[in-house]
Amino acid sequence: MSGPTLTFLGGVREIGGNKILLRDGPDQILFDFGPSFSPRFEEFYVDFLQPRSTSPVKDLLEFDLLPRVEGLYSAEALADADLRYRPPEIHAVFVSHAHADHAGYLRLLDPEIPVHVGRGTRRLLAAIEGSGTVMKYGEHAWHLFEDRRPVRVGNLEVVPFPVDHSIPFAYGFLVRTSEGTVVYTGDFRHHGPRAADTQAFFEAAAEERPAALLIEGTRAGPDPRRNLSELGVRRGVDAVLERSTNLALACTYPRDLDRLRTLRDAAVASGRELLVSTRTAHLLQEVAPVFPGGPLPVAGGTDGVVVYARKKKRFFKWEAPFLDDAIPAEEVRKRGAHYLLAIDLMHFPELIDLRPPKGSPFVHSMSEPFSEDDVDDRVLHNWIDHFGLEFHQMHASGHASGPELLELVRSVDPSTVYPIHTEHPEAFRAAGPRVRLPELGTPYPVAP
Repeated sequence: MSGPTLTFLGGVREIGGNKILLRDGPDQILFDFGPSFSPRFEEFYVDFLQPRSTSPVKDLLEFDLLPRVEGLYSAEALADADLRYRPPEIHAVFVSHAHADHAGYLRLLDPEIPVHVGRGTRRLLAAIEGSGTVMKYGEHAWHLFEDRRPVRVGNLEVVPFPVDHSIPFAYGFLVRTSEGTVVYTGDFRHHGPRAADTQAFFEAAAEERPAALLIEGTRAGPDPRRNLSELGVRRGVDAVLERSTNLALACTYPRDLDRLRTLRDAAVASGRELLVSTRTAHLLQEVAPVFPGGPLPVAGGTDGVVVYARKKKRFFKWEAPFLDDAIPAEEVRKRGAHYLLAIDLMHFPELIDLRPPKGSPFVHSMSEPFSEDDVDDRVLHNWIDHFGLEFHQMHASGHASGPELLELVRSVDPSTVYPIHTEHPEAFRAAGPRVRLPELGTPYPVAP
């Protein structure tokens, strides 16, 4: 195949795991490199059963959970794998955003391969890595791009555009090749606080008259969820807090900083303060200086945000700035009506000390479970039922709805559409004959 090609090394008929290889003559660039959320991964690895740190690539290759590509992985990550080490043959990796399914396997890549990220994404990755989590991204030659400013890699030109998503600093890309423009959306939504960014990206994509559109489709196909906006979540939380005089609890993703801001604003409006973990406080503090779209609440620097003092035997150095003023369980229990506690499933044992009165509101501000037999969801409801909490589901998805996806495809009007990051790529066939369902590892010409 003589012209530029696209090869999908992940993200095919699955949510997450995007790994897209673009070749144009001697130039090769990769977009995203993270694990899949596919049930296939959990057929072999779950909870504490994980690939060995001494041979991660070998263990993942055993079950075809990584692409078998030479000139990609570091010698250390390959260890004694049956894939031989070769010096890097990929000239750049572009990361669309900091969610694990797009960036979680960066640590496996050869450190000589340049990794291109937005300035905010780099700061966010460093904050995540530095806050005591198991997530590590490895050593790389980091290259920081600017919004809408072209990046040249050989004869390829990559233009990053900010988009709205449930984590800040998310990007889509226009990639100008020798035979037309490729548009890669990354993950995006059309109903969040930065919806105007998403709209501007798709308008720029349409102007390119692209040869190919690589579009995520997380919510394509059957989707019973409400299409709430961030404002809709705020109104729902306001109503819940208005009715309650007890401690209120909310479960959300700690990296959904828009949601944390929504919860803080709702808490303050109801005469409460938002209680967050030290890890969330650290993340807010690190990202606040570069957060797009308005001020971000910071513990110790913004009214209405305080830190919850979990009982721990050992504290990390990065937690120290938050410990002196942290609020212990005893005070929270006494003054429950004064607080909205942001809690995640890992910290549910705190409820044993907090003892919220029966009927206290619990706002689940995360995605609904993918299936009825979701283990985490069953455990969550066991705790809620045990303490007699009042459950409320309120979440603004990080992804565009099915109808929005089809409308955007029509507005861009590409020559070919490749649905990725979806379990239902066939749902895009409603957009017409230009839709092509990609197969894993098959090269496709950019120009049809």
